[in-house]
Amino acid sequence: MKKFVNIYIFVITILAIVIVVSCVSYNIGISPTTKESNEVSFYVEENSTYLSIAEQLKEKNLIRSISFYKMFVKIFNPTNLQKGTYTLNTNMGVKKIVETLEDSSNINVISFVIPEGKHITDVANYISEVTNYSSEELLNYWQSEDLINKLIDKYWFITDEIKNSSIRYSLEGYFFPATYEIFKDSSMEEITYKMLDKMDEILSKYKNDIKDYSVHEILTLASIVEHEAILDEDRPKIARVFLNRLDIGMKLQSCATLGYAINEWKLTYTNSDFAVDSLYNTYKYYGLPVGPGGMAGEESIKAVIYPDDNDYLYFLANVFDANANKTYYSKTYSEHQQKCLIYLGYEC
Repeated sequence: MKKFVNIYIFVITILAIVIVVSCVSYNIGISPTTKESNEVSFYVEENSTYLSIAEQLKEKNLIRSISFYKMFVKIFNPTNLQKGTYTLNTNMGVKKIVETLEDSSNINVISFVIPEGKHITDVANYISEVTNYSSEELLNYWQSEDLINKLIDKYWFITDEIKNSSIRYSLEGYFFPATYEIFKDSSMEEITYKMLDKMDEILSKYKNDIKDYSVHEILTLASIVEHEAILDEDRPKIARVFLNRLDIGMKLQSCATLGYAINEWKLTYTNSDFAVDSLYNTYKYYGLPVGPGGMAGEESIKAVIYPDDNDYLYFLANVFDANANKTYYSKTYSEHQQKCLIYLGYEC
């Protein structure tokens, strides 16, 4: 009996030691990596989880142990991990780090994406989703005379052309499509400058080759090419088609401009659509429309500056066959009509 009691005491003692050692190890494992204050900018990607960011936290010396960090997460099951950039510190420890990440108000850098071909109203919506500014506030700000004058003074590629009263939105087509990161408390001016700085960076690469047309005209035609082209390889060819039309005084007749004129994009348009009285409607008016109809990407801008060498006046995208990704070019209207009948089943 005494022997059994001794064994029991020994086992209990060992278990107690193991528990104490485990608790001490756990507490050390989730403790701060340093006592000194070292701020670390920590970016959480979209769809990340508290478990998936463990290695990233370790790499930045924010946690001592991946295993003990994951143990803490599994025990306390934190929620509300949102995409963004947080300011963490090496003296926080796991508990404080998790508490900081749980509170989305601690996000100090946010991001938004402008895809190619989108419009300034879309840009306003994207920014309003991640800031306290409404889309209406942004659009009104971008139309303010004070801002426009300031931008004309600040940027070489923005001129009085955007002051044309027939332009729907002065800065349509001037915000370069890209992914942007901004501070959560950024002003509308700072956000605007960031997008225009990016356009400045892109256009400056081609500044010496911008000769026959103004930047405003290039961005206007690039926005058309952006909408009309299926593949990147089509962009220089389509740009040349429109330039060929301009050279001979032919109407551009682009559905991209008609869609912008009526604020609706379709596969086919009605006679009343074609007749709409808008300086964006290139079926009614000769020359380039009064301004861009969207945000063109770099490939479309390059296509206008460095167009293909061809003498086509017509092109046809096989929009009814999603697998075709094919654009057909013609030199004459009769050739074009034949291709319309073959690939679309009706005359264009």
